[in-house]
Amino acid sequence: MSAVMNFLVQPENLMAAAIVVGILATVITLVLPMFGGDKLNSRMKSVALEREQLRARERARMASEKGERARAVKREPGAAVKSLVDKLNLRSALADEQTTDSLVQAGYRGQSPLFMFLAARVILPIVFAILALIYFLFVHEGETSTFQLALNCAIAAGVGFYIPVLILKNRKGARQLSIRQAWPDALDLCLICVESGMSIEAAFRRVASEIGAQSLPLAEELMLTTAELSYLTERRMAYDNLTKRTGLDSVKDVVLSLTQAEKYGTPLSQALRVLSRENRDIRMNLAERKAAALGPKLTVPMMVCFLPILFCVILGPAIIGALGSQ
Repeated sequence: MSAVMNFLVQPENLMAAAIVVGILATVITLVLPMFGGDKLNSRMKSVALEREQLRARERARMASEKGERARAVKREPGAAVKSLVDKLNLRSALADEQTTDSLVQAGYRGQSPLFMFLAARVILPIVFAILALIYFLFVHEGETSTFQLALNCAIAAGVGFYIPVLILKNRKGARQLSIRQAWPDALDLCLICVESGMSIEAAFRRVASEIGAQSLPLAEELMLTTAELSYLTERRMAYDNLTKRTGLDSVKDVVLSLTQAEKYGTPLSQALRVLSRENRDIRMNLAERKAAALGPKLTVPMMVCFLPILFCVILGPAIIGALGSQ
């Protein structure tokens, strides 16, 4: 045992052992990659295969949805509405590009909602005018002149003409409000997904599944954008369609940043981080603005509802006492 220890302690033996270990390490470092294979090519092939499978699934899903919509249109009694719109040429008279964009931003996609909207703007004035005529002729007590009757029917027809516009505007505003409130949170989730190594399509898909509980319209738009990114020839078209379907400046800014990041190769995570911070600040500013406007809005209800009761409570005992003393 002492001989072995003496052998190991000698400097020349230690140097020889170190040289042998270094040679073995060099040989292993050079030889092992030759037996490991090209992992990069295999990973790229797997990613390409997964992308093709994703595209095939999205195309199949879009085709099935299109077929279901076509069958639903065949089952629905929409042929009469379409023929009415075509005969009266209502599309050129009452609809423009802004009307179509408003319908899309309100969540009504396709040609059927446009036909229903145009038909409603023609049918409702007639219905309201007939109801007003029946009311003033048979229900209303008192004499009504011909001029007053015609004026009331014209007012009722105007109300019926603008009711579809008001409904569309309210629907569009509610949908945009839902998307605007959930958009900063969606950007934060996109930032986390992108920084973890996901592509923008996978990030949108993941965010759509998570954000649906907070904003269903935003989840729908992100899923549509994911589907369009998988089959459109230009990715910029999918981003532009997202901007048109939402009609929000915050979404437009994000889409512009995504397009520039893909065009010039700038870091996408940095742009998402800056935009998410800006959108959170905008959301906070809107909340503070609403809170600041609460005081003036409560002034009239307080004057009408609270102050008379307060005066009654304060002056009531004094008035009762004065009447009792008399």
